[in-house]
Amino acid sequence: MNREDWQNLPLGQETRYESTYNPKLLHPIPRAVSRAQLGLEEGELPFTGADEWWGFELSWLNPKGVPQVAVARFRFAALSPFMIESKSFKLYLNSFNQTEFPSTDAVRDTLQRDLGEAAGSDVAVSLFAVDDPSLDVVRPQGACIDQLDIETRQYQPDSGLLKLAESGATVEETLYSHLLRSNCPVTGQPDWATVSIEYQGPALDRAGLLAYIVSFREHQDFHEHCVERIFCDLQKLAAFESLTVCARYTRRGGLDINPLRTSTGQIRFPGRFARQ
Repeated sequence: MNREDWQNLPLGQETRYESTYNPKLLHPIPRAVSRAQLGLEEGELPFTGADEWWGFELSWLNPKGVPQVAVARFRFAALSPFMIESKSFKLYLNSFNQTEFPSTDAVRDTLQRDLGEAAGSDVAVSLFAVDDPSLDVVRPQGACIDQLDIETRQYQPDSGLLKLAESGATVEETLYSHLLRSNCPVTGQPDWATVSIEYQGPALDRAGLLAYIVSFREHQDFHEHCVERIFCDLQKLAAFESLTVCARYTRRGGLDINPLRTSTGQIRFPGRFARQ
C-alpha cells in the first residue's frame, strides 16, 4: 500500500454502520510505508514500544438480549507489521452492538483474535467496567514547557529547531507539552495530543523543543508515525542514554490512540489525561 492508496480507506467515505458482528470491517495499514520516509527498515528499528488504544463505545448483548457496556484497552506492539485504520476499527466495534455473546470473556477473546489477525501480531485486550476507579484521569509527570516565551511560524516538522542546552549539562528529566497537533493524512481532520519526552543524557534546549513540537501543526500523518518521527529526530540530535516518547491523543468517535516508542525496552504508559 502506497500513500496514494490511503484515499481509498474507510476514512472520509460515506459509510453504512453495521450493528452485527463483522471482523471483515477491519482495515490493516502497513507500518513500513511511513517508516520508509524516515529511512527506517523493518528488523532494524531503533526503538521498541506499543500503541495503546482506548475504546469508550463498546457494547454488545448478553444471552438474554440485554445490552452490556465496557471500556476497552487495546495494546498493539510497535513491531507488528500492520496498524489498524481508525475508522475501520470504529466500524468493527460498532458491529458488536446487536450481537449476543455468552460472556464478557468471549467478547475479549473475540477482540484479541480478530485484532491480532489484522495486525499480524498478538494484541492485548482488557475490558473495564465503566465505573472502574482505575479509569480516573491523572496529571502528566514532569515539567510542562508550554509557557516558554517563543516565536515561530514553522508549521511543518523541522528537526533543525531541536538543539541541546548551552549549559552542556547531563540530566534525567521528563518534559511534556499539550501543544502537539497533527492532521489525518486522509481527511485532514486535526488530531490533538499531549506529548511526553522522558530522557537521560545531554539537556535539551526547551524552547527549541517546544518550537519543534509546534512545527507539527500542519503536518499530515498517522499518530503512530508522528511519534516515531519525534523519536528519530531526537535520537539523531544526541546519544541519549535513554529516550522515550509517548503521545496521548484526544479521542475521536469513541477511540483514542496513544503511541509510545522507547530505547529502554520498558513499555510504561502514563495514565489517561484530562483531555481524554
